[in-house]
Amino acid sequence: MSVKAIAVNPENPATFIEITPPMPHPGEHDLLVEVKAVSVNPVDTKVHAGIAKNGLNEPRILGWDASGIVKAVGTGVTGFKPGDEVWYAGDITRPGSNTTHQLIDARIVGRKPASLGWAAAAALPLTALTAWEGLFERLNIQDAGADKTLLIIGGAGGVGSLAIPFAKHNSKVKIVATASREDSARWCRDRGADVVVNYRDLKGELAKHGLTFVDYIFILNDTDGHWDAVSELIAPQGHICSIVENEHPLNQDKLKSKSAALHWEFMYTRSMYQTADMARQGEILNEVAKLVDNGVVESSLSETLHGLSVESITEAHRKVLDGHMRGKVVVEF
Repeated sequence: MSVKAIAVNPENPATFIEITPPMPHPGEHDLLVEVKAVSVNPVDTKVHAGIAKNGLNEPRILGWDASGIVKAVGTGVTGFKPGDEVWYAGDITRPGSNTTHQLIDARIVGRKPASLGWAAAAALPLTALTAWEGLFERLNIQDAGADKTLLIIGGAGGVGSLAIPFAKHNSKVKIVATASREDSARWCRDRGADVVVNYRDLKGELAKHGLTFVDYIFILNDTDGHWDAVSELIAPQGHICSIVENEHPLNQDKLKSKSAALHWEFMYTRSMYQTADMARQGEILNEVAKLVDNGVVESSLSETLHGLSVESITEAHRKVLDGHMRGKVVVEF
């Protein structure tokens, strides 16, 4: 059986080429997965842009979000066997999912939701893990009472679309989400937001709802642009979590006087640093799969491209870079 992959072209890093690498063999903790579908995320285009700028010596396979079938397991793997249907968000330090066969550490893999097809499943892992870790491992909103408020900046995006129902299902907090258009606001309300405000005037909009401060803030876009408003709005002893790197220094003066905390969420931390709790990502994916199969969470799939090819991967990247997608684009093989 041959392997086919779509990789960044080292001779012209702005483009992709088809390659036929050898069949990989699983290490101790690995699964060999026959990939059935892969989602394209902003991280794909950011990594590609970095490669295009700096160059590379050999083809590099991108792609992280994926669903597929286990074909072989490493000697140290428990809980998986050939034939199992799985989903995962990948490991940014290893070859990606834009390939027919991929090695992935079993500890960061979950069972695919039974109710979803390959494409719908591939759309979820990365955003689900980011939302879950941000809410429940950085902000710890599950410990908050009903008198506390969570502000989600970017409620209709890929992470926000999952953060809202996660928070609704696993906490008592009042959920405020930002959206600028009526269809986006309705999207947030449909997923469980108690209040939807326009991000262009956060202080003024929240004041209309009697809110001077909020206890938890989850920043899902434009950390720099929202920082002044966030610094004003965070409650004394409150918590902020951002998933978006800043391009300019962030003034900490207001946070200092409020004893407020700033957390960062990067979904690849556990696999990148091989943390002791790395297997927690597999557990989270299994918990999310149950929520999906119970109808609490739905897939964010919005468009499916067909066939693993230079053309399909290029088109998926173009759609993500366009910046107007709600939901996810997936390539199903």
